[in-house]
Amino acid sequence: MTTMRKTLLASLAILALAAAPALAGNGNGHGGGNGHSGGNGNGGGNSGGKGNGNSGAEHGKSSSAHGHNKGTDDATADVSTDDTTTDETTAAAAPKEKNLHAKLGRLNSLQRNINAYMNSKSKKFAGVQAYVTQAAAAQNAQAKLDAANAQLAADQGKLADLTQQLADLNATDTTGFTPEQQAALDAQKADVQAQIDAQNAAITADNQAITDAQTAVTNTPAPDDASLDAALQDMANKPVDQQVTDWAKGVLADKIDQAAAATSTP
Repeated sequence: MTTMRKTLLASLAILALAAAPALAGNGNGHGGGNGHSGGNGNGGGNSGGKGNGNSGAEHGKSSSAHGHNKGTDDATADVSTDDTTTDETTAAAAPKEKNLHAKLGRLNSLQRNINAYMNSKSKKFAGVQAYVTQAAAAQNAQAKLDAANAQLAADQGKLADLTQQLADLNATDTTGFTPEQQAALDAQKADVQAQIDAQNAAITADNQAITDAQTAVTNTPAPDDASLDAALQDMANKPVDQQVTDWAKGVLADKIDQAAAATSTP
């Protein structure tokens, strides 16, 4: 009897020892580490919570880092593309301007003011000076012809108005007019007729002005590109190509306008 009791007590003690770690682990796992009797249980609970938390955080950081890098890469790609385009445009324009400047040499003097054009004594400049002078004279001649044609058109318009006025006066019903009224109407007709006569004389003068202006235009032709090329060749100390000629035309256009204004006559 005593032996059986000891055996039973020993079995119960073994079962209690076996159950204690499991109970300690479960208690701390669910209770957030409140059970103090199981050091191993507490370690297991904290390890599980910490492990999962860090794993989630690392995953979040990894995702954020991936997203940030993608945005940065895209922005870098965009900036790189814009910079490449700008660089290509600048690179294309810079050599062109540099090459033109290198070609001009002595022709850079074409940018001088109009007084230099009109008063220069340089033999090298003589051809360009003659080109500008001739072009300005041709421009003034054409301007006079244009003005003469405009004056004729204006005077013809006035004549048409006067002719209509006289027609209206002649169509006036004079029935019942007093002698005074008839005299006033006749005076109006005479006045308009006098204006018509004067306008016809003005138109005759206009036509003569047009004839003279046309003769001046014919006798003062504008210089052609061949004369410009020859003038540029005389002045230049370097070969003249189409790019240089086009540049010279642009510069000389302003000089021609100034020379024409300075030499224009009424």
